[in-house]
Amino acid sequence: MNILILGAGWMGSAAALDIKRFGSECGVGLADQDPKQLEAASSLVDEIAYTHECDCNDRDAITSLFKDYDIVISAVPYRFNAKLSSIAIDTNTHFLDLGGNNDIVREQIGMHTRAQTAGVTIIPNCGLAPGLSNILAMTGFKQFDKVDSIQARVGGLPQHPKPPLYYQLVFSVEGLINEYIEQAEIIDNHERKLVSSMTGLERLSFGNEYPELEAFYTSGGLSLLPELLEGKVRHLSYKTIRYPGHYEMFKTLLDIGFAGSEPVVVGGGVHTSRELFAELLRKKLSGNDDDIVLFRVDITGKQNGASRALRYEMIDRYDRKQNLTAMMRTTAYPTTAIALMLVEGTVTHRGVFLPEQIVNGDLLIEELQKRNIMVQKSYLSEKPEED
Repeated sequence: MNILILGAGWMGSAAALDIKRFGSECGVGLADQDPKQLEAASSLVDEIAYTHECDCNDRDAITSLFKDYDIVISAVPYRFNAKLSSIAIDTNTHFLDLGGNNDIVREQIGMHTRAQTAGVTIIPNCGLAPGLSNILAMTGFKQFDKVDSIQARVGGLPQHPKPPLYYQLVFSVEGLINEYIEQAEIIDNHERKLVSSMTGLERLSFGNEYPELEAFYTSGGLSLLPELLEGKVRHLSYKTIRYPGHYEMFKTLLDIGFAGSEPVVVGGGVHTSRELFAELLRKKLSGNDDDIVLFRVDITGKQNGASRALRYEMIDRYDRKQNLTAMMRTTAYPTTAIALMLVEGTVTHRGVFLPEQIVNGDLLIEELQKRNIMVQKSYLSEKPEED
């Protein structure tokens, strides 16, 4: 089979590298509108079979390109994913993406009948969170007779944090701001509800190595999982992990309007506070420190009448040998592993599905271990504290 990676940035480069390594029978293509980006990615992923200079806004060009591939992995901004999914159905091409926006995902789900009729599989939200976190939440959920709580806690961080924000960008600054200002959906006492992001502050630790951390609600990490599990779990939440001090500093900036959408006149030009804030964050937070991804999903409930607490946990670090950030690895590799499940026939569903609906989490853990991403599964002697 031929697999196309659409988007030659951080995640796309890592995805192409992984398909080349683990999809030995697959032809690999890489497409981007920026020839310099393609060249940079090709230097990371040596001897890519095919490269294409192509703009996602050019429907005819994308359609022609998709016809040459059996599977497409989208690593471009989420705003393109609904249109790309429709083209994939028209060209009988399986399609996976990294997600990022619930409205787009719902639009993709609305194409289920078309995809099913065409014999095509569309899987949004295949990255880290949503993605791996949702898959393991659902896999753990199925192992309980009754589930009380599911808590997902995930964060991408620098290994050597510096004040004042103790953070560096590991994905787009626009995505970071969205997570911090849009509302988050949770399940509270069996019902879905919206809560403000950057609330619900809690303290947590990852052993002796990371004894002091903080986490708080952010939007998007659960995607549509609350809809799938409403009425089936008492509590469900997602929070982003940061170093202590980040929350207070960043929330103060938001509270005084740094992410506002009102026009601001600066030097004769008109911008929004958010645009100026984003540019400042790019300049100040685009560091080159080695990164780390911390990941935890806790499920509590009843198994055979006994109270149990199941934990999935991962600590992943920057890969110096391959020059890949932990965020690149933990976002791209779950996606490519799922794509290769399609190749191997492990995933056979046709239509539009969220990954937690059709991907076996235990099998995905095995695939990630082959890539030296170690997700530990354990039962806790004590239940984790609830929100």
